[in-house]
Amino acid sequence: MSSVLNRSTSMMNGGEMYLGGATGEGGSGEGGGGGMSLRESLVGVLGARHLRESPTSSPLQIFVRAKKKINDIYQEIEEYVAETTHFLEGVHNDKDLIEEKGLQEFKLYSSKVAGIQEVLARDHMKVAFFGRTSNGKSTVINAMLGDKILPSGIGHTTNCFLQVEGDDTNEPYFTSEGSTEKQNLKGIGQLAHALCNNRLGDSSLVRIHWPKSRCPLLRDDVVLVDSPGIDVSESLDEWIDKHCLDADVFVLVANSESTLMNTEKNFFHKVSSKLSKPNIFILQNRWDMAATEPEFLNEVRKQHLERTLAFLVEELKVVQGPQAEQRVFFVSAKEVLQQRLNESKGQPNNTSGYPDGFTSRYFEFQDFERKFEECISKTAVITKFEQHTQRGKSIAGEIQLIVGKVMERSWQEREEKMAERHNLWARLDHTEKELHALTTQMKEKICSIVDDVERRVSNALNEEIRRLSVLVDEFNEPFHPDPLVLNVYKKTLHAHVESGLGSNLRARLSSALALNIESSQAEMTNRMLALLGPERRDLANTLLPRREPFEILYRLNCENLCADFQEDIEFKFSLGLVSLVQRMLGKASNRIVNSRHKENIPRSVPMTPLTPSNEPQFGVSQDDWSIISRFALASVGSQGTMGLALALGLMFKTVGWRLIVLTGGVYGCLYAYERLTWTNKAKERVFKKQYVDHATRKLRLIVDLTSHNCSHQVQQ
Repeated sequence: MSSVLNRSTSMMNGGEMYLGGATGEGGSGEGGGGGMSLRESLVGVLGARHLRESPTSSPLQIFVRAKKKINDIYQEIEEYVAETTHFLEGVHNDKDLIEEKGLQEFKLYSSKVAGIQEVLARDHMKVAFFGRTSNGKSTVINAMLGDKILPSGIGHTTNCFLQVEGDDTNEPYFTSEGSTEKQNLKGIGQLAHALCNNRLGDSSLVRIHWPKSRCPLLRDDVVLVDSPGIDVSESLDEWIDKHCLDADVFVLVANSESTLMNTEKNFFHKVSSKLSKPNIFILQNRWDMAATEPEFLNEVRKQHLERTLAFLVEELKVVQGPQAEQRVFFVSAKEVLQQRLNESKGQPNNTSGYPDGFTSRYFEFQDFERKFEECISKTAVITKFEQHTQRGKSIAGEIQLIVGKVMERSWQEREEKMAERHNLWARLDHTEKELHALTTQMKEKICSIVDDVERRVSNALNEEIRRLSVLVDEFNEPFHPDPLVLNVYKKTLHAHVESGLGSNLRARLSSALALNIESSQAEMTNRMLALLGPERRDLANTLLPRREPFEILYRLNCENLCADFQEDIEFKFSLGLVSLVQRMLGKASNRIVNSRHKENIPRSVPMTPLTPSNEPQFGVSQDDWSIISRFALASVGSQGTMGLALALGLMFKTVGWRLIVLTGGVYGCLYAYERLTWTNKAKERVFKKQYVDHATRKLRLIVDLTSHNCSHQVQQ
């Protein structure tokens, strides 16, 4: 804050030095007591400095340097306003030392400064040329610029306002009013000439952009405005309002072959009524015609001078008597233009082709240019920059007051905060102790919730595994024993089982678990908010993250889990010898398994799935079962044939052949029945039964892993 105040003070001091220095270097003013107005002192100091630093440079540099100086000052003001705005936004957001309304009002300073800078960037010295038709206004401007830029000729030539201004481009161009399109300067004669069919209105403005590198006058922010003849239009009031109110100097181009007309006087009377003491120069053009009558030269000059001085001093009252003589010049713009065109082409000076007195007329035109430059530069500094200087000083002072008030409020708030800080330290110590106790209790509650979830998920998953056959029976996809179709059938069945188990588990557990978790979260939140003061609870509620509905993800992955499932759906007669032997061996192994279950021997659950090669079946390992099966089948296939023959012979002798035939027929009928009923439906039932048995064994292996995974989700 102190840096901002220092910046404000330095800006104020800088503005006072700028204005005070201007006052101190001037001479005595109209009051005669040594004191000068701000206008006069500003012009005086800039002019004096200019003459001391570069006495040979153009007087227009007074305006250029003043414009640069005030732009630099406003650049500092812009930085100062931006820095202060950033500072006030910070104190408003953090400490509320300034109201929102006050902050928004302060931000308007940025737009005000930007608007003034924009005006300063556009500010230039404007010269408006007026006169009757064919008095040579365009020729005078061309002579000052040293090139034929504006259309000129006999009769009514210029039909609209033509503004010539400098541009940084290398090629000249012009833009018409209401358009930004760059047009070739060759078309200016067609657009602005009074004899053209497509001419513009007499109040329209055409801007001619001429390269600054080709004209020193335009390089110093001078704008020259040519006008139609004031004797051919009735739109004088519109002209003044639209094109003259911001002009710094008016140049009346009169015809020395005639006297000053009432039309010209009436126009400047209207200008004087709207502008306070406008700067007016009068050029008696075509003075070269007086060389044809040298005997009347002095009398005619005296006559013109008396009338123009009376017009300036007595009628318009814009200048005093001695100064008025410095505002009237007798020139020949046509001669000056031709001479400067020759000089630009590198031709030697030759006055033999001009009427007598050319040298004096040429020097008088140069004298007009010098005095015109001095006048317009001083006038433009006063009219363009005085108000902006006062406004910049006012802005710096207003900002200093605002920052000072903020500083006072900050000191008051600092005292209040120090007292509040002491109380907060005491509350903080108490809160830390409560928070430590609350954290311990919440950790214990989370552990109990996690254990409960693990138990619930384990019980629910075991129950769903016992009901796996029902879930598999609900699978109704078309079945076919073809291997390709069967592979697709398996993948679809895996997805069905995994989806069914997941949905069943969610139906059993999700609502209860979600309700338990939400209630626990609400309890934690309420107990935590209870540690805050009443004034902070509402704010804390808005800052707490939004709790989404909790749902446990059951990752069973049946496809990978049952990837080793191999179905056996080949036809096997239930009363065949192989089936009977396998059934007998299965019962024996079941008895062995049951006897082992009766022994209370603790066993650990394997943590990794068993492969078909090492998985126990019916109490006998896969390798042992393979050896027993092959032995039994081999016995039936070799020695069993001889035994069967002996058994049949014995039965034939004992019971007779009828009973044997009857038994064989029944046996064959049973075989035929089972063979005929071995359809795809029967194969599907066998397939599903085998799948249920296999999936049940596999799923039981991941019960603990799944329940632990779910409890971990809840814990997170």
